[in-house]
Amino acid sequence: MTFFKSLLLAIFATLFLTYVLGISFLELLDIKVYMDGELIEPLKAIGVSAVATVILVLIALAIVLSVFGSFIFISLLILGSVAMVAIGVFWPVLLIAVVIWLVTRNKADSKEKAQYS
Repeated sequence: MTFFKSLLLAIFATLFLTYVLGISFLELLDIKVYMDGELIEPLKAIGVSAVATVILVLIALAIVLSVFGSFIFISLLILGSVAMVAIGVFWPVLLIAVVIWLVTRNKADSKEKAQYS
């Protein structure tokens, strides 16, 4: 599932649950919301608060992703550069190790096959 599809589903679920639980809460406790002396419809009161909450969550998500995303990106750049330097310095040793492993692996495999046949 893509990030944006998951995000849209999370927003829809948040709005739906806020509406359902909000209406139930307002009816259960018989709460009436007034603004400037006028009674606000329960659906409008819950809808405005739900949309404001979703906007605040999206702003927080953008901040968190940008901060941690840049931290993870910088960490991966540092680890990648260390790995490239290590491979660049030790490539002859690594090449010899891979050749030895390939040579000994084939002999061990053929010995095992001979034992089981």
